[in-house]
Amino acid sequence: MVRIDHFVLHTVKYQDFINITEQIENIVEGSGVREGIAFVITEHTTTGITVNEALECLQSDMHEMFSRMLPEDAPYAHGRMLHSYGTTAGNPTGHLRAMLTGNHSVFPVQDGRLVRGGAQEIFFCEYDGAQSRTVYVVTMGEK
Repeated sequence: MVRIDHFVLHTVKYQDFINITEQIENIVEGSGVREGIAFVITEHTTTGITVNEALECLQSDMHEMFSRMLPEDAPYAHGRMLHSYGTTAGNPTGHLRAMLTGNHSVFPVQDGRLVRGGAQEIFFCEYDGAQSRTVYVVTMGEK
């Protein structure tokens, strides 16, 4: 059995880490899959999916790390006029941060529930907001 669900997030910050664990757990539990696997996937090239502890100080450290690694004012080739788009590209750091985070995460499903460690939370990472964003959850396995 394969079930594909999705939900839309309306982000409010330029960069943010949004805990989506409860939404993912609810989708998996409602999927009908008892034993299998769940994929959490973002549809966008300037967003990511990551797994970490839900600590405010850790999220602050993650923002600081990205700021040091990929400063907004660096001379990125993507920060110029893109004639094929008819506009200026102003989001090079969003694309690069998304590459580091990745666009998905995978979890086992056992007894109809998402399997994750006690400190593992699932985060949607916004790197070019505020925007409407779509997250897919693909649950595969046996009923």
